[in-house]
Amino acid sequence: MPRKLLVAFAFAALVSTACFESFSKTNTSPTATVNLLGGTWVSAGSPGTQLLNSCTNFTWTVTDSSPTLASGNFSATCFQTMAVTGSAQGTTNGSTITWTATAVATGGGVTDCAISLSGTATLATDQITIAYTGTTCLGPVAGTEVLRRA
Repeated sequence: MPRKLLVAFAFAALVSTACFESFSKTNTSPTATVNLLGGTWVSAGSPGTQLLNSCTNFTWTVTDSSPTLASGNFSATCFQTMAVTGSAQGTTNGSTITWTATAVATGGGVTDCAISLSGTATLATDQITIAYTGTTCLGPVAGTEVLRRA
Protein backbone atom coordinates (compact mmCIF):
# COMPACT_ATOMS: atom_id res chain seq x y z
CA MET A 1 0.00 0.00 0.00
CA PRO A 2 2.84 4.83 -1.51
CA ARG A 3 4.47 7.45 0.85
CA LYS A 4 1.99 6.94 3.56
CA LEU A 5 -0.65 4.23 3.47
CA LEU A 6 -4.12 2.82 4.39
CA VAL A 7 -4.94 -0.46 3.01
CA ALA A 8 -3.30 -1.32 2.89
CA PHE A 9 -2.30 -1.85 3.44
CA ALA A 10 -2.05 -2.70 3.12
CA PHE A 11 -2.59 -2.50 3.34
CA ALA A 12 -4.45 0.50 3.03
CA ALA A 13 -4.76 0.12 2.62
CA LEU A 14 -5.20 2.14 2.56
CA VAL A 15 -7.69 5.76 -0.40
CA SER A 16 -9.49 9.02 -1.15
CA THR A 17 -12.95 8.84 -2.66
CA ALA A 18 -11.92 10.92 -5.64
CA CYS A 19 -12.01 9.16 -9.01
CA PHE A 20 -8.70 8.67 -10.77
CA GLU A 21 -7.93 7.77 -14.34
CA SER A 22 -7.98 4.16 -15.44
CA PHE A 23 -4.84 2.09 -14.87
CA SER A 24 -3.60 -0.95 -16.80
CA LYS A 25 -2.03 -3.87 -14.93
CA THR A 26 1.02 -3.48 -17.15
CA ASN A 27 1.59 0.13 -16.08
CA THR A 28 3.70 0.08 -12.92
CA SER A 29 5.02 3.65 -12.82
CA PRO A 30 4.90 5.27 -9.35
CA THR A 31 2.39 7.92 -10.50
CA ALA A 32 0.08 5.29 -11.97
CA THR A 33 0.29 3.22 -8.77
CA VAL A 34 -0.74 6.20 -6.65
CA ASN A 35 -3.58 7.00 -9.06
CA LEU A 36 -4.78 3.40 -8.84
CA LEU A 37 -5.09 3.68 -5.06
CA GLY A 38 -7.80 6.34 -5.31
CA GLY A 39 -11.00 5.45 -3.46
CA THR A 40 -11.91 3.38 -0.43
CA TRP A 41 -10.99 -0.29 -0.19
CA VAL A 42 -12.77 -2.91 1.95
CA SER A 43 -12.16 -6.55 2.83
CA ALA A 44 -13.51 -8.97 0.27
CA GLY A 45 -13.66 -11.95 2.68
CA SER A 46 -16.32 -13.09 5.09
CA PRO A 47 -15.97 -11.91 8.72
CA GLY A 48 -16.94 -15.42 9.85
CA THR A 49 -13.63 -16.82 8.55
CA GLN A 50 -11.42 -14.79 10.89
CA LEU A 51 -8.81 -16.68 12.87
CA LEU A 52 -8.26 -15.77 16.51
CA ASN A 53 -4.80 -14.28 15.88
CA SER A 54 -5.75 -12.26 12.80
CA CYS A 55 -7.56 -9.13 11.69
CA THR A 56 -10.29 -8.74 9.09
CA ASN A 57 -13.05 -6.34 7.99
CA PHE A 58 -10.42 -3.83 6.84
CA THR A 59 -11.46 -0.48 5.42
CA TRP A 60 -8.58 1.58 3.99
CA THR A 61 -8.84 5.17 2.79
CA VAL A 62 -5.84 7.00 1.33
CA THR A 63 -6.02 10.68 2.27
CA ASP A 64 -2.62 11.89 1.00
CA SER A 65 -0.41 10.59 -1.78
CA SER A 66 2.55 11.41 -4.00
CA PRO A 67 4.29 9.37 -6.71
CA THR A 68 6.09 7.17 -4.15
CA LEU A 69 4.33 7.71 -0.79
CA ALA A 70 0.77 7.48 0.54
CA SER A 71 -0.96 7.79 3.90
CA GLY A 72 -4.44 7.43 5.24
CA ASN A 73 -6.78 5.90 7.75
CA PHE A 74 -7.97 2.38 8.34
CA SER A 75 -10.26 0.33 10.51
CA ALA A 76 -10.43 -3.41 11.11
CA THR A 77 -11.54 -6.07 13.55
CA CYS A 78 -8.84 -8.09 15.35
CA PHE A 79 -9.24 -11.15 17.58
CA GLN A 80 -12.88 -11.33 16.36
CA THR A 81 -14.07 -8.68 18.88
CA MET A 82 -11.68 -5.73 18.95
CA ALA A 83 -12.60 -2.66 16.87
CA VAL A 84 -9.38 -1.14 15.51
CA THR A 85 -8.90 2.40 14.14
CA GLY A 86 -5.65 4.05 13.14
CA SER A 87 -3.42 5.47 10.46
CA ALA A 88 -1.14 3.89 7.89
CA GLN A 89 1.61 4.98 5.55
CA GLY A 90 3.56 3.26 2.85
CA THR A 91 6.10 3.48 0.07
CA THR A 92 5.41 2.22 -3.44
CA ASN A 93 7.73 0.41 -5.79
CA GLY A 94 5.74 -0.39 -8.91
CA SER A 95 2.70 -2.37 -7.80
CA THR A 96 4.26 -3.31 -4.43
CA ILE A 97 3.63 -1.23 -1.33
CA THR A 98 5.67 -1.56 1.85
CA TRP A 99 3.59 -0.17 4.69
CA THR A 100 3.29 0.35 8.44
CA ALA A 101 0.30 1.23 10.59
CA THR A 102 -0.44 2.20 14.17
CA ALA A 103 -3.83 1.94 15.82
CA VAL A 104 -5.80 1.64 19.01
CA ALA A 105 -8.40 -1.07 19.60
CA THR A 106 -11.27 -1.53 22.03
CA GLY A 107 -13.66 -4.39 22.63
CA GLY A 108 -13.69 -7.87 24.09
CA GLY A 109 -13.03 -6.45 27.54
CA VAL A 110 -10.01 -4.42 26.37
CA THR A 111 -9.74 -0.63 26.06
CA ASP A 112 -6.96 1.41 24.47
CA CYS A 113 -5.05 -1.59 23.14
CA ALA A 114 -2.04 -0.37 21.12
CA ILE A 115 -1.58 -2.10 17.77
CA SER A 116 1.30 -1.93 15.32
CA LEU A 117 1.04 -3.58 11.88
CA SER A 118 3.40 -3.80 8.93
CA GLY A 119 3.67 -5.69 5.72
CA THR A 120 3.71 -5.72 1.96
CA ALA A 121 0.75 -5.17 -0.31
CA THR A 122 0.37 -6.03 -3.96
CA LEU A 123 -1.79 -3.68 -6.00
CA ALA A 124 -3.83 -4.79 -9.01
CA THR A 125 -6.50 -2.87 -10.90
CA ASP A 126 -9.37 -4.39 -8.94
CA GLN A 127 -7.85 -5.48 -5.63
CA ILE A 128 -5.08 -5.07 -3.07
CA THR A 129 -3.64 -8.17 -1.41
CA ILE A 130 -2.21 -7.26 1.98
CA ALA A 131 0.13 -9.54 3.90
CA TYR A 132 0.64 -8.30 7.46
CA THR A 133 2.18 -9.08 10.83
CA GLY A 134 1.81 -7.09 13.98
CA THR A 135 1.81 -6.77 17.72
CA THR A 136 -1.08 -5.96 20.03
CA CYS A 137 -1.69 -5.85 23.77
CA LEU A 138 -3.18 -9.35 23.41
CA GLY A 139 -0.31 -10.84 21.43
CA PRO A 140 0.80 -11.14 17.80
CA VAL A 141 -1.44 -11.05 14.74
CA ALA A 142 -0.68 -12.10 11.18
CA GLY A 143 -2.54 -12.85 7.99
CA THR A 144 -3.36 -11.94 4.45
CA GLU A 145 -6.38 -9.89 3.48
CA VAL A 146 -7.78 -9.12 0.03
CA LEU A 147 -9.38 -5.69 -0.36
CA ARG A 148 -11.60 -4.50 -3.18
CA ARG A 149 -12.68 -0.99 -4.11
CA ALA A 150 -15.83 0.03 -2.23
